[in-house]
Amino acid sequence: MIYRIINKGKKFAYLVKNREDFLALRNTKENLDNLAKARKGDEKAKAQLVQFAYNIGVLKSSALAGCKSIGSYFFHDVDCYDAEQSAAMAQQILAKKDEIGLMLLEKSASGGYHLVCKRQPGTTILENQVRISSILQIEMDTNVHDLQRVVYSTSGDENDLHYLDDELFSEPMTVEECEAEYARLKERERKGEEQVPAGAKKARKHYKPWTEILATDDREMGRDKGQGPVTSCDRDQSLVTPAAKNPTEEKILKSCSPLQNKPIDERVRFVMEAVLKAKGLEKSDFTDIGGRHNAVKIFLSGCNQLLSKEEANGALAELMPEHWADANVQKCLSDFYAKYYNPERKLNKDEEAIFTRSRRLKDTESPQPTYELDANTPMHELTKLFASETPPDIPKDVPKLVKAITCNTPEKYKATVAQAMFPGLMAYPKKLGFVYIDNQVRELRANCLIVAGTGSGKDSCTKQPLTHIIADMKARDEENRKRLKEFNDEYNSKAANKQKPQRPDDLIIQTIKSDITKAALVQRMDEAQGAPLYVRINELEQWDKIEGATGRGNQFTTLKLCDDEGNDYGTDRAGTQSVTGSGSLHLNWNANTTTAKAIKYFRYVLTDGPISRLCLATIPEEEIGAEIAVFGTYDEKYDAALKPYIENLKQATGTIDCKEAKKLARKLKDECADFARLSQDRVFDNLSHRALVIAFRKACLLYAANGMKWEKSIEAFCRWSLFYDLYIKMTVFGDLIRHADDDIQTSKRGPQNLLVLLPTEFTLDDAKRVRQQNGMSTDNRHTKKMIRNWIDRKFVTQYSELSFKKASIAGGKK
Repeated sequence: MIYRIINKGKKFAYLVKNREDFLALRNTKENLDNLAKARKGDEKAKAQLVQFAYNIGVLKSSALAGCKSIGSYFFHDVDCYDAEQSAAMAQQILAKKDEIGLMLLEKSASGGYHLVCKRQPGTTILENQVRISSILQIEMDTNVHDLQRVVYSTSGDENDLHYLDDELFSEPMTVEECEAEYARLKERERKGEEQVPAGAKKARKHYKPWTEILATDDREMGRDKGQGPVTSCDRDQSLVTPAAKNPTEEKILKSCSPLQNKPIDERVRFVMEAVLKAKGLEKSDFTDIGGRHNAVKIFLSGCNQLLSKEEANGALAELMPEHWADANVQKCLSDFYAKYYNPERKLNKDEEAIFTRSRRLKDTESPQPTYELDANTPMHELTKLFASETPPDIPKDVPKLVKAITCNTPEKYKATVAQAMFPGLMAYPKKLGFVYIDNQVRELRANCLIVAGTGSGKDSCTKQPLTHIIADMKARDEENRKRLKEFNDEYNSKAANKQKPQRPDDLIIQTIKSDITKAALVQRMDEAQGAPLYVRINELEQWDKIEGATGRGNQFTTLKLCDDEGNDYGTDRAGTQSVTGSGSLHLNWNANTTTAKAIKYFRYVLTDGPISRLCLATIPEEEIGAEIAVFGTYDEKYDAALKPYIENLKQATGTIDCKEAKKLARKLKDECADFARLSQDRVFDNLSHRALVIAFRKACLLYAANGMKWEKSIEAFCRWSLFYDLYIKMTVFGDLIRHADDDIQTSKRGPQNLLVLLPTEFTLDDAKRVRQQNGMSTDNRHTKKMIRNWIDRKFVTQYSELSFKKASIAGGKK
């Protein structure tokens, strides 16, 4: 199916019903004008091209966010920047259109090609992209296999639209089937069952999957490496045995290429041997002429719920190296998995025991590096972090105060609570500040917004820790609220001609209500005598009451002031009983919301400052039907563990110069700055400035809570907290901020290290091409400025005026 994508603050998908409508959208004057400009390097014009999506199945609603419906077709991107090579490439693709199930072929705005092909049922988009790339022997980009991939169109002219099959405008699956297929494929991804070479899981713009497949062929087919490379024809012929005598059997054999035969790892070998033992089989049974077929069936009956078809095929290749590729063995394998494999069936006790032990083996295997960088450099970590689908895990070794506060928190919520604990703790010190690396004093101001799904436990996981953190403050405030009520009652009971009582001057109330008026907020601020105020908001929208504005009129002035030292906040009134006062507003806060609500709430102020001042946390999404997390008991023992730290914070005051915190801030600043230079991502760079201050304040809070003593674990914790915060900001708001001015979103999740995309030795033109692929200006001035910046930072060395070489550690200083 083809959907047109329209951005209305968020993306919506509208079905394109036929060829006429499709061509009409591509051939509008506006689209053709933008296409002409885009092909001259105008990135803004390219962003205005009509957009389509091809991966999606039948939708229940037009909103693209949260889409969980995959269709029968998939999008595949091919880069090319040479006109002659591009023409030859189109002929190569069209020559194999039936073999790859081609439905659409169009020339992209940058000179490459967009393909839409039939997706093989039961296989993911990435698996199909690897298959197409291997058949065509054309490089692929491993980063474009997401379901909601949006594609910039070109024109409907035959020079752009080379091929279009009208079948693409229909979808053979129903709504329910599309959603069920999506769920099955996500489960395969989660379990690591995608049948692709290891390199396909790495982020590469110019990946050649067939090179890994050929290396596999050499190992599995017993080929002498001296015999030369294996061609696609060799692979098919190498499987043909005398048993293959008819077209049906030959078709089966050709479908069993080594691409689908996984070389077995330690986990698969464990399952293989456990099944042999459980079934009473010996390896000799698989080489016995009279009984090997039955041995195969018995083996498959024991492993077909524990191993994928391809893993089982790999096990057979080891058990019977001379015969695993025979037609009858492969047909038996295919039939067995087609008839008996059922992922919904509950495992029996023997299978459960084998499965559990085998997964532990897999978990202990060394993970493959995601990027070809020196794994010891911070840049390597950040590259992996922003390419990941999940935020970084909280360190195992955390500061003592963090450990005390999260001791009763289930593992899945520890990161959330560790972020959310700071606003309440930072409300205890009075007039306490720390000297930052810019030599300005930073007060302990803090907020935390938890952005997570409905029903994920945003409130329940933080309620007890936050309640106990502010318990001392709350008890004092309740007593003062009682005194305030008594004063008000006495004041109002006096007649106009009677002496009115004086308002007590020590009515410090730090914990405010979310429905507070501005006058009351000024009163609380004035009476707090320099102590911070604190509010906990269950839903973010309640902040409207504090701001006194909603919708477009809400510019979040109060929210921004909360984070700014030395701000000026107050009211001037003429009435004798009106509140008049001014000073620096110091308000720490916690709040919760969902991703959709967060985007909607801040959509009019994306670049105005509120988002950069936020400290974000999230909660990982769990499988449907997951067990309920169990919390510990929050009792006197818990309060006693927190008490020494809170007492230290109560006593802390003055301006402190913590050398360890400043050293940490400089180190983190350099990491962020270097990654910003490499990624050339201005949004990341801008967001990192205040995020660094937030991390610095946390380090100072932990230092003060320890009685002005530094812990070694503070550094690792605050580094995690910084990049955890930035990861969520980039994931939730990055695209929105990046395109706030042109109202166009992309599917890019975070900053990308441009240096990784370049070869070891590269030219100015190579750098321009990488910038173009990432939506940046390709003029000489900007490209040379970027490279000069890299040279200054020792990321690259210069060979000649137009050629360069990456340093030995890409992204790290020598």
